[in-house]
Amino acid sequence: MPDQPAPKTCFVVMGFGTKTDFKTGKSFDLNMSYFNMIKPAVQAAGLTCVRADEINHSGVIDVPMYRQLLEADVVVADISTSNVNAFYELGIRHALRPHTTVIVAEDGMDTLAFDLSHVVVRKYRHLGEDIGFKEANRFRDVLTTAIRDVLSANPRVADSPVYTFLNGLTPPELADAVEAAVKALPDDKSGETLTRGADTTEAPTYAELFSEANEAQAGGEFLQAKILLNSIRKLVRKARRDVLAKETQVGELPINPTELPEDPSLIRRLALVTYKSEHPTKQAALEEARALLLKLDPQTSNDTETLGLWGAVNKRHWELSGDAAYLDEAVRGYENGFKLRNDYYNGINYAYLLNVRAAQALTDNQLAEACTDFVLARRVRREVLEICHKALEAEKVLQTEDAEAKPNYWLQATLAEAYVGLGKETEGQKVLDDALALKPAQWMRDSTEEQLAKLRALLAKSPLKHIRIDALSE
Repeated sequence: MPDQPAPKTCFVVMGFGTKTDFKTGKSFDLNMSYFNMIKPAVQAAGLTCVRADEINHSGVIDVPMYRQLLEADVVVADISTSNVNAFYELGIRHALRPHTTVIVAEDGMDTLAFDLSHVVVRKYRHLGEDIGFKEANRFRDVLTTAIRDVLSANPRVADSPVYTFLNGLTPPELADAVEAAVKALPDDKSGETLTRGADTTEAPTYAELFSEANEAQAGGEFLQAKILLNSIRKLVRKARRDVLAKETQVGELPINPTELPEDPSLIRRLALVTYKSEHPTKQAALEEARALLLKLDPQTSNDTETLGLWGAVNKRHWELSGDAAYLDEAVRGYENGFKLRNDYYNGINYAYLLNVRAAQALTDNQLAEACTDFVLARRVRREVLEICHKALEAEKVLQTEDAEAKPNYWLQATLAEAYVGLGKETEGQKVLDDALALKPAQWMRDSTEEQLAKLRALLAKSPLKHIRIDALSE
């Protein structure tokens, strides 16, 4: 029986997990894009699909990644959030292959880099944490058709700007290039394995480790998630150390490996599960999480996820220690995140902490400071109200278009808190009833009720009672 031809392959260039678009301040779970749309579309076109984090390897990830960029029959590059690594890898692909590269992006990217302004970019709509059922189906069909078209086109038209504008440029001979690349592969004799529980297995892929970490985190097993994410961090550090050691052609690095740049999204995830693990103590976990976030320069960062985490960690530090410096850092983190992203999450937390600081200032007999923060909290909540109402209108439109779309509990709970914070209890209770009708998990209900109870206690201690109310009335 004759050998069956090997299936064609597609390598997907994109970020992993949640990434922030610094232009818009929005965060997107790119894994949703990959697993809900891109991978199913590639498989529907009859190709084997792989992303860098799914490659089985025991050495440096860069080697198989570059090989995929060279060898893959098709490359799909998702440049959503203007991910710098994705752009770099796309450039390498364009330099290596004149054809069969498909570019996609989230439709919030209104302005593309000038060098891509004349290249076809297929757009999809991302909701941030998920992708609508109807949109996922639509884009899967679009992408499947695009892949089939670039493979069947005859004659082929270059989709690489390099080969479009440099007429007569000859691409590298793939067979010779691949053979040379294979010969250049370093021998990995380390035999390094990862031990999980009592089992010792072959080195898992990053995707497998991330999947286990996601499951542990979703199940509230934060310590286990921390262990898994630390394993990924060690693997990444080792890979980068190996690359630098090879580049310097010596066995030792010119710098300390702990000073090498790290993936911010991994550090943020690790900081989150670290402080939530409360291991070995709440205080120790918070200090470790804070040290991790300091690597991302939160005082000057424009990443809203980093700023939100910085606010959360410092808020909990303040609750444990009573040190006002932590409270100020928490306020600053949420404030910067709100200004950058104009979102209800950072906004409602910013407003709440302003009330907390107002109460603290009143205790310290600083009436002017207390009144300033108290009034500012009201102004922020008015903005949050507007943001929530716009988001609810967009949610209604989406639910009309997509029957699978689910209401956002936290959006409605935030709207209820904003109303309560402005003294509009009737409106707040109505919205809260609507939110609770969605039957959220018990911990979500408890979190909301606890937050509202704390807020009402703070409002009862209004510093405005100590001055002429009519002078500050609206």
